[in-house]
Amino acid sequence: MPDRSALLSRAGVRPCAVVPRTAPRWGVRPCASYTAGAASPEPSVRPTASRFPALPLVDTGADAAPSGDLPADVDLAGLAEGPREECGVFGVFAPGEDVATLTYYGLYALQHRGQESAGIAVSDGQRIVVHKDMGLVNQVFGPNSLAALQGHLAIGHCRYSTTGSSTWANAQPQYRERPTGGGVALGHNGNLVNTVDLARDLGVPPSNDSELMCQLLARDVDVSLEEAIVRAAPMMEGAFSVVVMDEERLYAFRDPHGVRPLVIGRLPKGGWVVASETAALDIVGAGYVRDVEPGELVVIDEQGVSSQRFAEPTPSFCLFEYVYLARPDHRQHGTSIYAARRRMGRVLAQEAPVEADLVIPVPDSGTAAASGYAEEAGLPYAEGLVKNRYVGRTFIQPTQSLRQLGIRLKLSPVREILEGRRLVVVDDSIVRGNTSKQLVAMLRAAGAAEVHMRITSPPIAHPCYYGIDMATRAQLIGADMSEAEICAYIGADSLHYITLDGLISATPDERPGLCTACFSGQYPIPVAGEHADLAASKFCGDVDEQALAERTAGG
Repeated sequence: MPDRSALLSRAGVRPCAVVPRTAPRWGVRPCASYTAGAASPEPSVRPTASRFPALPLVDTGADAAPSGDLPADVDLAGLAEGPREECGVFGVFAPGEDVATLTYYGLYALQHRGQESAGIAVSDGQRIVVHKDMGLVNQVFGPNSLAALQGHLAIGHCRYSTTGSSTWANAQPQYRERPTGGGVALGHNGNLVNTVDLARDLGVPPSNDSELMCQLLARDVDVSLEEAIVRAAPMMEGAFSVVVMDEERLYAFRDPHGVRPLVIGRLPKGGWVVASETAALDIVGAGYVRDVEPGELVVIDEQGVSSQRFAEPTPSFCLFEYVYLARPDHRQHGTSIYAARRRMGRVLAQEAPVEADLVIPVPDSGTAAASGYAEEAGLPYAEGLVKNRYVGRTFIQPTQSLRQLGIRLKLSPVREILEGRRLVVVDDSIVRGNTSKQLVAMLRAAGAAEVHMRITSPPIAHPCYYGIDMATRAQLIGADMSEAEICAYIGADSLHYITLDGLISATPDERPGLCTACFSGQYPIPVAGEHADLAASKFCGDVDEQALAERTAGG
């Protein structure tokens, strides 16, 4: 087998990244990949070389004609607005298999949950190597970098920033060394609401909650990592589905409310996989075994799988996972997300029938629901909006003109399908209303005779503090406007949101086991006072930071 140092060199990792665990910390410069024993990167440090291709040269002149014959005053950039996914996590314990490549494909299946950064940590039993960077999974990793990540267990993470800014230093997995030797790598999906208290206990400023979690687990000198997790997990308040590793074992744990999904699978050769969604199990050929239960810690090593509870479960699974966040092929509580969304469409057709010629979805999360609506209503179904799936996330482009160009490439009406038709348009949600307003304008410009909007979620009237980046309450159109007022604002002929009871009936869950906070304002995990201010500042950056610092500085 080739020498690991040579592989790391071929992968573009500087020699400073390969340091024995016993090496002194001084003189070790942080870089995009690093190992146990190397100094952890400071937040201000970024990779010295970019692996991103140069952006194409595009004519962005002011006289460029907009796509789709849109009115000149339509702000196409508004089409990018909406709830943003949170993160995806993956872990694998599989001696004798290429765990780095398995993790790569697992993250590829979870890419919809986070597109800002990606990372993988691998252990060969002696040391942990972490490779992470900004960008999509296939931008961060290539054959050489994956070949350098050799070992028998790994964890991976793809991130959309809900806590901390979108920088390389906040990319995951996070890594910390333990005082007794060895390291801890951690990937987290969710959001903590008590980071003020945790930061105060650790004596550090409130910041990235995943970083705080990693510090909590690495600080104890008298216990194993398993016991450190059992001690620390009850101190964490909020939503967290977490994968953790040391040099020898894989750990996975989930908050007592089970807000975010986390599943366990078995590989054909006997290895074990943990992932945010079952789609990641499918892509690596693992069979679904069960969910990680709320309040449960799972430990995987060469002896097999063991588990223990660190808290009593009080399930409050996120209802919005069914509506928007999860992939259609993910299975949750015995049913596929696709089947649940089709049922949402049928419920919408029962709640709000309308005389129309055609049902179309807003791709992709409205597709299954639109087919269900059409079937229930006895109307034709067609894809009147085409989404270019080869266009990257528009918010990573550096200028407003390029963002607008990206939107025009991303979503396009098919005039031959739409012209002269009375349309039922099925979408997953309306957040600020700008997206829906631009969408209705686009459809009318393409010749639609009528536009009837049907939404598979109730009005979003309250912000999420558990891992979805939504607007503040003041920016949520459903917080202060009635359905009729929203309909008039977006310019539709009619508008109907599914009722909360109707939405819940489309899922396999009962109301007590679901988090409906963004719809009902009933938060299963309290967020109050300074914690609410900090949570708001994480997502929106509109909190008086000086006032917050003054309040959190005390005992």
